[in-house]
Amino acid sequence: MTVKSDSYNDIINLPHHVSQNRKRMSVGDRAAQFSPFAALKGFDDEIDEAARFTESKIEPDGARAEEINEKLLLLNEQQRSHPSLRLTYFVADGKKSGGKYLSVQGRLKKFDVYNRTLTLEDGSCVSFEDIFDIELH
Repeated sequence: MTVKSDSYNDIINLPHHVSQNRKRMSVGDRAAQFSPFAALKGFDDEIDEAARFTESKIEPDGARAEEINEKLLLLNEQQRSHPSLRLTYFVADGKKSGGKYLSVQGRLKKFDVYNRTLTLEDGSCVSFEDIFDIELH
């Protein structure tokens, strides 16, 4: 079917219709009609979360566990002098299995035998079970 070029002549010069009942749509709202549609809302976030890397917690072998225990005993004896140290410890991920290892450096504020935690002066609190390495300075 072919359309003749003069087939719209009857309406081409008519004034643009302006509704009396509805207000004119803003340019932003008009543009939003043509924005991409996400049929699976949150799917991109789930893909990003699944791709995020976490490490497995390394359980110290006998020699390393003994070394950590010796350093903890030494820290307990020296806690009143607030020794300077560097801790490497595991932090579990809140969203998926695994986590990451962090290292903090600071001075010991509190050695809590009852709760089995070390607290540094910056407020970092680390469980004995999560400690992977202790360096005393």
